[in-house]
Amino acid sequence: MFKTIRFFLLVGFFAGNIMAQKPNHNQFAPLPFPPADRVRTGSGAPGVDYWQNTASYQIKVSLTPEAHTIRGKQTIIYTNNSPDELPFLWVHMEQNLFKPTSDGQMKQPPNSRWRGGFADGGLDLPALSVMMNGKRYTPKTMLNDTRLRVDLETPLAAKGGAIQLDMEWSFVIPEYGADRMGRFEAEQGIVYQLAQWYPRMCVYDASDGWNTMPYLGQGEFYLDYGNYDLEITAPSNMIVVASGSLLNPESVLTPTQLQRYNQAKNSSSTVVIVKPDEVGKPVSRPQGRSTLVWKFKSENVRDVAWAASTSFIWDAATVDGVWLASAYPKEGLGSKENPGWEESTQMLAHSLQEYSTRWLKYPYPSMTNVAGVVGGMEYPMIIFCAVGDRGESLFGVTDHEFGHSWYPMIVGSDERRHAWMDEGFNTFINFYATLTYYKKEPKAFWQETSEQITFYSQMSYWDQPLTTIPDHTVPEALGLLAYYKPAYGLVLLREYILGSASFDAAFRTYTDRWKFKHPQPQDFFRTIEDVSGEDLSWFWRTWFYSNDRYDVGIQNVEVGSGEITVTLKKVKPMNMPQVLEITYQNNTKERVNLPEAIWHMGDTFTKTLPVKGKVLKVQVDPDKILPDQNRTNDAWKSKN
Repeated sequence: MFKTIRFFLLVGFFAGNIMAQKPNHNQFAPLPFPPADRVRTGSGAPGVDYWQNTASYQIKVSLTPEAHTIRGKQTIIYTNNSPDELPFLWVHMEQNLFKPTSDGQMKQPPNSRWRGGFADGGLDLPALSVMMNGKRYTPKTMLNDTRLRVDLETPLAAKGGAIQLDMEWSFVIPEYGADRMGRFEAEQGIVYQLAQWYPRMCVYDASDGWNTMPYLGQGEFYLDYGNYDLEITAPSNMIVVASGSLLNPESVLTPTQLQRYNQAKNSSSTVVIVKPDEVGKPVSRPQGRSTLVWKFKSENVRDVAWAASTSFIWDAATVDGVWLASAYPKEGLGSKENPGWEESTQMLAHSLQEYSTRWLKYPYPSMTNVAGVVGGMEYPMIIFCAVGDRGESLFGVTDHEFGHSWYPMIVGSDERRHAWMDEGFNTFINFYATLTYYKKEPKAFWQETSEQITFYSQMSYWDQPLTTIPDHTVPEALGLLAYYKPAYGLVLLREYILGSASFDAAFRTYTDRWKFKHPQPQDFFRTIEDVSGEDLSWFWRTWFYSNDRYDVGIQNVEVGSGEITVTLKKVKPMNMPQVLEITYQNNTKERVNLPEAIWHMGDTFTKTLPVKGKVLKVQVDPDKILPDQNRTNDAWKSKN
């Protein structure tokens, strides 16, 4: 009897101590990802039955500057690799955003970055036909704002069925096109930047079927891969740059320009092809023709863009086999004290080498940076940045837009739904490129960034999880939720939770697994866990899927003979591993790492540790890398 009584007393004692705190089981439970299958595996890799469709384009377009108009003819070869027959196709008609009555223009306030509607805005589509199984016909269509449904007479066959779509279209180029395209009135001629400028196939995938989310401005893009043959007819006094490789430089350049062009192909130093004092002079362009046709080719890309102007200064270099170029009007030139676009090409060189070495070798043959009205936007092998940027701001935007070549141009995530998978990942890799370009001290850099994250975590912006769809995100919060919070989350994984070796191996694996494919969020999360060997459900939940804030402090310290007992208190819900730094009387320091598992059973944790002498101070998060909302409770100091 006495043994039985003692047993129940002991059970009651331990149960009472366990129940004194509320266990954090839900915070550490597995995330409810879609089940793994033969398309997407539990390891995060594409499965043996992974598929995606392809869309290749032949486009001929002409620019008429007098009317700010372009007219195009294009052929799309669309291949259905899915296991499903497709009775209709969906096509993006993104120029319709600029109709004054479009859904996007109705949604955006007048001062929005995504504005641009005007009376003549929108895409005119006078001709559309399809060719399938040897038969050509004009299909029935249904236009829904920025999307066009093309109804087929017979379904497009699964597992390899192909169809040809032929289109003619035209539109007036917006003066300001949602900060992604438009016209810059340079002194020596308008700079035209053309993006989202042709009808493009929507993605059909295993996760959502047809991806027909509207183009409202704030959400970006999701596109299939393919090859592009692009011909651009423009006035002969213009320089044209575009995605891909220029196929006919001898036809569109003067002998002097061609000599410099070829010189740049063999020089890692910048070669100026069109010099500032040559811009606008008839001798600087081929004579005898009113227009020229510029031909470009791009392979295994998800989009193309281009720019044209009479005002372009044009320079280039070739680094590690990649043609790097910049095109900008004289308004982009800087000074010795405040360098401008004359430094752009070497900035591209730094980004190219940084990302190719650290993450994945750049697979394309070129990259061109264009100065104009667009503040910063990325496309395969061409980027648009603001003409007024100088110095560190020019490097920042150039590096960011070039960084997008990896995410989402190579790793083709769904930007329309998951902005954090391209903007956040890209901002993360930008952090390291900035550190190396400006030779910044990492510890100070992370502390400064942590302070910024902490500041924003105390605002209402933080209340939306970073996984919120971009078009549903409060506009003022987009920078935090799509860019900086996910980026700093990856910093915490690399610098604090996993360590650089483990994280880098996992992140490289994700990049390599999903290059030229379409990853979903679970593919990223599963890959990081697969390669690192860590269950990170607690981290994905608290940082990515919730609006948890972070505050851990020292609740109590008791010093005994040869030991110290420290009680930590988690004041806010966010879980993190802990680093304790103990400072001794002789000013030596010792660090103790505590895993996130200390929070499994509740929000307080007590640990007794051996000490090597008189303790003067105990500090949590000594490097100040965590976004702690209250640092006043982070340290304990001895009163003796």
